[in-house]
Amino acid sequence: MVRDRFHCRCVLCHDYGDRAEADQVDELVIGNVRAHGWHVAMVPEDEVGPGFAYTIGLAHTYGAPELSTFGRDVHEMHRMLNVLGDLAAAGASLEDGREHRGVLDGGPVRLRSVDTRWYRTFFGRATRICRRPPLPFLQVTWPDAGGRCHWEEQAGRDHQESQPCLWLAPADHPVGAWTVEL
Repeated sequence: MVRDRFHCRCVLCHDYGDRAEADQVDELVIGNVRAHGWHVAMVPEDEVGPGFAYTIGLAHTYGAPELSTFGRDVHEMHRMLNVLGDLAAAGASLEDGREHRGVLDGGPVRLRSVDTRWYRTFFGRATRICRRPPLPFLQVTWPDAGGRCHWEEQAGRDHQESQPCLWLAPADHPVGAWTVEL
């Protein structure tokens, strides 16, 4: 364990007096963090919006930021986050602006810091388990077939809308599938 980068406030490290209120999903998350170092929460695409996935436990186990990714099949995103989780476990630096190859076919993924004002919208279970706002989160962004990032003007409209830009404040984010419920 490499938790010395921050003071962990999660429910695995502290008893907040509400452990009896943990539901089955909380217990599953806690069990996975204990057994594997992290858990990947998968939110499938539905009538409200595109799917996404995020980690819970990388901060507790490795002192690394939690990770999130959007707009692909949830099982593929699960694999992507596990590859990056394995890198964190091996001591790789996961930080804003870094590129990582080998996470996905089709080019490197890029990591971007997430504005804390998005946490309630997307990462409720993580904040419930980790109890550490502002818990560090990075968005794992993926390129289009031409290697372009979704925030680049040259990227096609479908790719631009496939992922949110969570480094922007919600009020500054372009209106679209990711901002419908804000």
